[in-house]
Amino acid sequence: MTGSAAAQGNAQKTAKAVPLTGAQRAELKRVEDYLNGLETLQARFIQVSQRGQVAEGDLYLQRPGKIRFEYDPPVPILIVSSGLVLYYFDKELEQTSQVFVRATPVGILVREKLSFTDDVTVSRFVRRAGAIRITVQLTDDPDEGAITLVFSDKPLMLRQWVVLDAQGKQTSVTLTDVRTGRPLDPALFKFDAPEEPN
Repeated sequence: MTGSAAAQGNAQKTAKAVPLTGAQRAELKRVEDYLNGLETLQARFIQVSQRGQVAEGDLYLQRPGKIRFEYDPPVPILIVSSGLVLYYFDKELEQTSQVFVRATPVGILVREKLSFTDDVTVSRFVRRAGAIRITVQLTDDPDEGAITLVFSDKPLMLRQWVVLDAQGKQTSVTLTDVRTGRPLDPALFKFDAPEEPN
């Protein structure tokens, strides 16, 4: 590899923004305002993996930073964030892994202030009758994947998201029985990792 080719290979990749019309920019601002005005959200969710595996459960979200996915049995998974760290707990194996919530695709939903023009790039925008689909990536790290947010219109409401991860695997989460603006128990977002056996 030549020096110039090596330099290009090491160059920082950035996400490519889709060109937007004035009307689309207005829609994007409307979605941004909706998400920034969202304090709490509670819903049932149906998660479908790329292989067709289906799981259901309850979602609780409180901005900024807090989220909880409580899966129905037999899935033994609990995912919780109290603000900074997202914990993934396998009840069956009694194993916990953790990652910064900001580094996850759903981290965009619980940011204190969401902007589609800062470190996030809109790579796709589709407006169809009654629905808006917005695909976003981290501007400086597009290889980490993408999340497509799907909203119903009139009233504007988050209905689904589809995550494409760094390995190219796709997972969709569809929300039903969505309730917003209701107080949520702070205990929902607390996670005490089980003690490791000696």
